[in-house]
Amino acid sequence: MTIKLDHIDHWIFDLDNTLYSGDAAFFSQIDKKMTAYISDYLQLDPPDARKIQKQFLAEYGTSLSGLMAVHGMDPAPFLDFVHDVDLGHLDPCPDLPTAISTLPGKKYIFTNGSQKHAENVGKHLGIYDLFDGVFGIEDVDYVPKPQRSPYVKFCDVFDVEPSRAIMFEDSVRNLEVPKFMGMSTVLVTSDADWSHEPQHARPASAETSADWVDHMTDNLASWLNTNS
Repeated sequence: MTIKLDHIDHWIFDLDNTLYSGDAAFFSQIDKKMTAYISDYLQLDPPDARKIQKQFLAEYGTSLSGLMAVHGMDPAPFLDFVHDVDLGHLDPCPDLPTAISTLPGKKYIFTNGSQKHAENVGKHLGIYDLFDGVFGIEDVDYVPKPQRSPYVKFCDVFDVEPSRAIMFEDSVRNLEVPKFMGMSTVLVTSDADWSHEPQHARPASAETSADWVDHMTDNLASWLNTNS
């Protein structure tokens, strides 16, 4: 059934595991590099570094935010290191560029990753130049989703009226604030095994549910083509 979205003129997309299919194998590169950086930075054995990495992810929204708050880490070198990954493992969706380019209104990437990571991944997927703006973690002073302030700043910067916006996310907790603000919400699910991640920080599966999720899909391009 087609969903009526005539009122939407701002389309907001998370990046990782949203604009490409949830891929634990690709994202594991970033995950392992985070562990290595934290291990070196805190002079810990990798298993202990990984425990802190996942603890901070669950408590602060990103591992980086916890490291900054608790250990005063400089975020720039961390982001440069962990996002230097092989994009060859990531297969572009051939239908996604057309699905995005034909959306009526403005399109944005809003990510807890860096601007450079969004550029690298977006260009690899063949969609980067289709967006009217990209909002990275550095644009909100490294305060991540799901905290409220990044969403407010995003709307201020791009002059977004939440009631006329729709947000796409793989993380169910990252959709609660935008729904409260008045946005429509779409949860992008994956059948990949994310059991190694903290429960509240895992990408969504088909079994995920929440009152603040309006729609769900496991195929973003198909959903956009059907409903836009």
